[in-house]
Amino acid sequence: MSVASASRVPFEPWKDPQAKPYIRIVNVTKTFGDFVAVDNISLDIYQREFFSLLGPSGCGKTTLLRMLAGFERPTSGRIELDGVDMSAVPPYERPVNMMFQSYALFPHMTVEDNIAFGLRQDGVPKAERNKRVEEMLGLVQLSKFGKRKPHQLSGGQRQRVALARSLIKKPKMLLLDEPLGALDKKLREQTQFELMNIQEQVGITFVIVTHDQEEAMTVSSRIAVMNHGRIAQVATPTELYEFPNSRYVAEFIGDVNMFEGRLTEAQPDHVLIHSAEADAYIYVDRSTSAAPGATVWVAVRPEKIDVGLTPPDDPTYNCVTGKVWDIGYLGNLTIYHVRLANGKKVTAAVANRTRLRDRPITWDDQVYFTWMPDSAVVLVS
Repeated sequence: MSVASASRVPFEPWKDPQAKPYIRIVNVTKTFGDFVAVDNISLDIYQREFFSLLGPSGCGKTTLLRMLAGFERPTSGRIELDGVDMSAVPPYERPVNMMFQSYALFPHMTVEDNIAFGLRQDGVPKAERNKRVEEMLGLVQLSKFGKRKPHQLSGGQRQRVALARSLIKKPKMLLLDEPLGALDKKLREQTQFELMNIQEQVGITFVIVTHDQEEAMTVSSRIAVMNHGRIAQVATPTELYEFPNSRYVAEFIGDVNMFEGRLTEAQPDHVLIHSAEADAYIYVDRSTSAAPGATVWVAVRPEKIDVGLTPPDDPTYNCVTGKVWDIGYLGNLTIYHVRLANGKKVTAAVANRTRLRDRPITWDDQVYFTWMPDSAVVLVS
């Protein structure tokens, strides 16, 4: 089977009860004095996954990555790789490589020599070394740049040299610490897809640390969202975005409108919430664990909202009204910020299917925001 066709096969080993995790992080805690950087984390990662640790600065994601690399040792708990406890194994004895944000290339060496450095240190014969360097240059599309020095390359090219150097020793796991942070937006977006293609070709488990939600959503098979040293949720990008398990995750992944309310009706196939701050009843066509009377929050993504100048045929549910107080034109989207009568701000994102001059909505217009019953998520925390 070709690489192209193989990449179309669904890859979801975490749904298979018989699948054995490749990396097991079991009750791992890391403290620095009185500060708890990683707090009793347990996590399974499967072979060939492109797994992301996502969270804000200080959430513990880099500390966890450094423990996987062996640069830090857990205060308690253990880390297993392919069935072997790695907790006490030093970094240089682990079948793991790490790629840093700075790339850390040797400026006096050529691209070829940078890539071959690890093999030379291991005493790999020159013929074998040259062959593998040539293969790596082809993999990262730098075959014509082998004789250049790092300063003669663009940022994206240097990033690919660092990736080739990390992969040439065929590690069981590659760790990437904010690997695209130094690139501009357009190149970063392009490189994300290059990383995905390379990872599929080499079949190595990638674990990436990033604070960039869009980057994590693009490259990952699954994402662990971290907060204050703990894991808030582990799921696929789609599941995280469409079905967050808390307000923290909903607000961290993308943009969201959040309405606080009281659960007035709970049925197996729907719930009804009265939101005083939205001055509306909200109907959601899925169940919740909360009981009637409980305080809950309804999350609605901006792109799920329809914007109109006239009220809908049935404004009973899922309809709020207010005045447009700001508009952001992004080319493909227009962002409408609306202020409700009580001052709450709500956002809608509308695809620009027509020219800007054809858009009927402008500042200070009274508009109606509506959404479908399956477009919202009820959160209890």
